[in-house]
Amino acid sequence: MELTELALVGPEDGVLELVLRGGKKNALTEIGHRELALVWPALSERKDVRVVLIRGEGADFSAGGDFALIERMRADWRVRARVWKEARDLVVNLLEFPRPVVAAIHGAAAGAGLAAALLADIPLAATDARLLDAHPRLGLAAGDHAALVWPMLVGLARAKYHLLLNEPIRGEEAARIGLVARAYPPEQLLPAAREIARRLAEGSPSALSWTKHALNGWLRMALPIFDASLALEFLGFTGPDLAEGLASFRERRPPRFEDEPPF
Repeated sequence: MELTELALVGPEDGVLELVLRGGKKNALTEIGHRELALVWPALSERKDVRVVLIRGEGADFSAGGDFALIERMRADWRVRARVWKEARDLVVNLLEFPRPVVAAIHGAAAGAGLAAALLADIPLAATDARLLDAHPRLGLAAGDHAALVWPMLVGLARAKYHLLLNEPIRGEEAARIGLVARAYPPEQLLPAAREIARRLAEGSPSALSWTKHALNGWLRMALPIFDASLALEFLGFTGPDLAEGLASFRERRPPRFEDEPPF
């Protein structure tokens, strides 16, 4: 698979590094979002890959989808329908990817980038990383992974607190509450992630793959919740709150959502 906004480094000793790159803070464009959804079936065909390590290029992991993609989704029904399918594929393809995935989360992590990070089998974070599901801040339901993963990792009450209030979580706190597996000082994150990936690459491929498949059964049971959240997120692209959310981000001010509740 030819990639534009993702880079593949390696594999070295069975560990392939999948690097998010592209726009400001590695925000995903329309191309990058599609690539992050479709790369997993392609990688599953490679026998030289035993483990995948996801990281961002430069200071940040990924700031999510860029505003140009969001604007096209607002304006074009066909783009919105296609990206809905890609957003679902991103989650399901990661769940079904047969080999271990490690994520090294550093800097800003939001949106689809955060989805890939938290769906990794072993998500690791720098202590000063900033994890945020920014959908409600934009006027959208938190649909691309959060309703599926966060309650299972941190409990329903804590998930609602962070998602409804749009409250960011630093990497150290994310490890403390179980949103990620461990947190490391920034300079130690990537060496630690590579060491963990190396250890996984030395393990029994069948034992690791089947253990992962069994454990992900918990997430498969919750896929109807994910589908509902994703549908509600994309319903929000047709409403008035998204325009105000985008404007407030661009103008660096709090949003003023004045639309009456629809029900």
